[in-house]
Amino acid sequence: MAHISEYDINRQYKAKVQKSERLTPVETDEIRELQLEVQQPEFQCRVDQSFGVLVDVKGEFGNTKHHRLYSVADLPDTSNGKTMITMLVKRCFYVDEFSGERYPGVGSNYLCDRRVGDQITITGPFELPFRVPDDKNANLILIGMGTGIAPFRAFVKHIYHDVKDWQGKIRLFYGARSGLELLYLNDQDGDLTQYYDQATFEAFHALSPRPHWDEPIELDEAIEQRATEILEMLSQSATHIYVAGYEKIRDILDKAFASIMGSEEKWATRKAELIAGKKWAEILY
Repeated sequence: MAHISEYDINRQYKAKVQKSERLTPVETDEIRELQLEVQQPEFQCRVDQSFGVLVDVKGEFGNTKHHRLYSVADLPDTSNGKTMITMLVKRCFYVDEFSGERYPGVGSNYLCDRRVGDQITITGPFELPFRVPDDKNANLILIGMGTGIAPFRAFVKHIYHDVKDWQGKIRLFYGARSGLELLYLNDQDGDLTQYYDQATFEAFHALSPRPHWDEPIELDEAIEQRATEILEMLSQSATHIYVAGYEKIRDILDKAFASIMGSEEKWATRKAELIAGKKWAEILY
């Protein structure tokens, strides 16, 4: 994917916040679901696209535009003549490596602070690397971490609401620090659980064994526990793997798939085949 600075921000639209709801308890990291109504009817956004949010920032050399991209987290709704889009935002902070001071992330804090009725500026839409295969017998291994569940929630809904008659296997692996942060797969908001009755769809989650100690999420174990099925899917040419989440997930997945394939060399060869065939796609941050 292109660097954020390479995206065109000249196409700008106004969007009004229709809903802002915190999905995680107060004792955990704040993740909010926002619903935006785009005011201009010409704005159209699909589940395989993202959009940008522009924030005015005052810097040392005057005002600048802070631009960040977000995936749609649900099927876009155009029933009222305007496009309604849903997004997930995690309130982020970063520590300056020189001063050690903690600063709020510009885009995430701006969005988390918005209230119903507020207007924001969005850009796009922009293409995502995730595509629904033309072959309905294709297998999909979807792997998301944190707010990386957003594009896959929309993806799965699209397949079962719009594409229909899907015959391939869809396996969703989702990692979060605790069950309280397991978005769309928890007791309060089990949105994705409605697809468990689909013979083709199954979702698995991975948690940190001790989230308060900041221990790593055991995503590799969740995948390796399904080694037999994953190996069978990897042996088929019509299998796609899509990944969204933290950059450190790359090493975790390489280790897990190498274990399933039997060696690092075998996995490196199979992964190269997936990439060459445009059947491996990732959005990491």
